[in-house]
Amino acid sequence: MAQILDPVPNNGGKSILCCYVNATSRIQVVRITNIKNWYFERVVFPGQRLIFEALPEAVLEVHTGMMASAVLSDKIPCSTLSIEEQQEETSSEREKVLTS
Repeated sequence: MAQILDPVPNNGGKSILCCYVNATSRIQVVRITNIKNWYFERVVFPGQRLIFEALPEAVLEVHTGMMASAVLSDKIPCSTLSIEEQQEETSSEREKVLTS
C-alpha cells in the first residue's frame, strides 16, 4: 500500500498494515508522532475506516473534535491495529478446517 504524501521511513524495520475505525459520531484527527523523521496525520470521519502502513513501534494518537477544538482521546499502539497478522491467523485456521 502506497502512502504517497509521506512514506513510512525505512529504518531497517518492517512496516505493518493497520486499520483504524472511527466508531464515534465526531470527526477525528489521527496522528503518529513518536517516529523520528516521519509525519503522519489524517482526518477520519464518523464510521470511516482508515487503512495505513506504520512501524510496529508507532503509536496512533486519536484527537476527537469538540466545539472549535480537538481533545486527545486515545493513544493506540499500532501493533494492536495490525491486520496482516489477523489475516494470517484466519488463513491458517481455514487451512486446518479444510485439511481436517
